[in-house]
This record gives sequence, C-alpha cells and structure tokens, in this order.
Amino acid sequence: MKALRSAAGFAMIDLLFVCGIIAIVSGIALPRLMQAKGSAMSASAIATIRTVESGEVAYAITCGSGFYAPSLTTLGKPPIGSTEGFIKGDIALFDTVVKSGYRFTLFSTPFAGAPDTCNAIGVGQTGLAFKIGGDPLDVGNNVRYFGANAGNVIWEDTASLWGGMPEFGDPPTGHPLQR
Repeated sequence: MKALRSAAGFAMIDLLFVCGIIAIVSGIALPRLMQAKGSAMSASAIATIRTVESGEVAYAITCGSGFYAPSLTTLGKPPIGSTEGFIKGDIALFDTVVKSGYRFTLFSTPFAGAPDTCNAIGVGQTGLAFKIGGDPLDVGNNVRYFGANAGNVIWEDTASLWGGMPEFGDPPTGHPLQR
C-alpha cells in the first residue's frame, strides 16, 4: 500500500505569495505613515511655539514691566509668591529643549535699562523683543522649520530660520503661517 500525502497546511509557494503581498502593502503604507508622523510633529512644534509666544506676552505684561524673558527657563520660573511659571512642563526645564522631534531655542537680547522682574532674574536681563526657533531633528523625513518673534507671527521655511530671525519684524526668508 502506498502512503497518501496530506493536503492540509501551507505549501512553500503559498507562504511566498503571502509574504509578497505583505511586502507590497508595507511598501505602499510606510511612506504615508512617515508623512503622517512628520505632520504630527510639525503640528506639535507649532503648538509649542504658540505656547511660548503666549507665555512671553503674559510675562511682559505681568512680570517683566514690558520686557520679554531671555530664555525658556526664565519663562518657567514662577514669580515670587507663586508656584507656577508662565510656561509649564518639559519646555520650561532647559534653555534648549527637544520636544516632539524638534529642537526649540528662545533668545532675547538683554536691555541694560530693564528693571528687575517679579521672578527676580535681575536688572538688565530682559529684552525689548524675542525670537524662538523650532528646527526638526530628523531632516530626512521632516523639512519644516519654524520660527517666531515679538511680532507674534509664526514663520515656516525649508531651512532653519533661527540664524536670520530678527527679534522683531519679518525674517529674510520663509513665509508666515498666521498673520
């Protein structure tokens, strides 16, 4: 008697066919996934810049006697008698912060005639204006650079705006996201 082979299970060709289909679907979906990730990181960067801009305005009005904070840590420092600064969380911990795939830096040129502030950073430490830049860390998948200043407009470009961003007024490159 001959032994009959069972027809149950997968043949090697079936396995190769399934792997091929998975590879094709992954090849189509992966670029879209990376694009969605870049869009989400850009949206988070814009929200972070808006938060810092709002914190700077609140600081100038209530604490800085019309002058702006020179750094993110200064914005995070609470006024005397309070427990909360003008910005909160991870963006207030360091002067240069990495968040959601972007590096953020805030700067304000110290003005010698600026008075001491309500959070006691010292005389002559605050500035007449400010600038903030948000540069992506993964430039291979995300080429949206952001910047803003005391003009309260967020700018976007395909190259870093940080170096050329004035503390007030329009930068030499880029285009505004809001006016």
